[in-house]
Amino acid sequence: MKNTLARYKNSAFRSFIRRHSKYAPILFFIGGFIFDTFTLGRIDRLYDLTVLCLHMTSLSITLYLYNLVDDGKWKGTFLERYEEYLPLAIQFFFGGLSSAYVIYFSRSVSLSKTASFFIILVLLLIANEFLKKRISNKYLQFGVYYFISFTFFTFMIPVFIKELNTTIFLISGAASLVSTLVLLTFIYGKSPSTRKEIKLWKMITIIISIYGIINLFYFLRLIPPVPLALDKGIVAHNIVQKNGKYEVTYESEESHIFWRKHKLDFSYTPEQRVYIFSSIFAPTDLKKSIFHRWRKYNEQTKAWETVDDIGYDITGGRDGGFRGYTYKDNVMPGEWEVQVLTEEEQVLGVIGFDIVLNTGQKPLKLKTSKF
Repeated sequence: MKNTLARYKNSAFRSFIRRHSKYAPILFFIGGFIFDTFTLGRIDRLYDLTVLCLHMTSLSITLYLYNLVDDGKWKGTFLERYEEYLPLAIQFFFGGLSSAYVIYFSRSVSLSKTASFFIILVLLLIANEFLKKRISNKYLQFGVYYFISFTFFTFMIPVFIKELNTTIFLISGAASLVSTLVLLTFIYGKSPSTRKEIKLWKMITIIISIYGIINLFYFLRLIPPVPLALDKGIVAHNIVQKNGKYEVTYESEESHIFWRKHKLDFSYTPEQRVYIFSSIFAPTDLKKSIFHRWRKYNEQTKAWETVDDIGYDITGGRDGGFRGYTYKDNVMPGEWEVQVLTEEEQVLGVIGFDIVLNTGQKPLKLKTSKF
């Protein structure tokens, strides 16, 4: 037994971690990110749900274990030999959970005005790499944990109850707030070292402030309506539904612009219809009302003007997203955009394009794809 323990203490892995202790946390953070990038797909898939729940549960347990290390709580137990790995495990679960959120968000063809949500996520998650105490800074530690927890519940609760609206968002936020405060006060009561490092009222104030800011962002429509995502958005010349498929005809983009199917300049002839095709990912059996808001930029007033709101209902569960389209007649040349919105006017994405008169000098490079 002693020989085994000696071999363990002098293992290559332990030696590597100690030699590179400065960079180990970020490596484990990236490791968690990469792991989920290659394994996750759909938020409503059993595997994804299991992984996310395990990550969140493991993160909570690891935070508890790590915050009691300085109190000598694990001396003489089997956990003592693993104490130096606990901050690395925290970074791994932070990375795993954040990567999952990025994967699901990246389904959307447009972050539009909700990009601020991702900026906050990234800043909170990498901030500890620039602080002296890094993950040992308990204010940062619990602040990031709460943000991760909030996002976790806003994903999970709609998936399980098959419903998404403002009430569900508020319930998700409340669930994350209560669970975080329970964990915080439990650790605070068990750990004298934690009581020396932080003031409980200050930590609670920080968490409640984060809660308030996220809710403010939600009502300012700066947070995407997760777990919904705009999977495809195309401005098209024609759309025909045949045999359960949508045949979408559009002007194809140049081959070197591989990240977009359609051209942003729509060649228009008078009395022609302009179509917008969208497919929206939603968890299985989740029903939601969606609408397209057609807007034109007024060059005189330098402002966007709403032309029309056209809606339809979606039901989640299809891998390629729930498909639908709207169209407009008698449009005017100029800069246009179609916002894809929920009934609460949360932004799923924005499809922007310019309508230009077709002079007939060049033949249109049209392509038809089936969805």
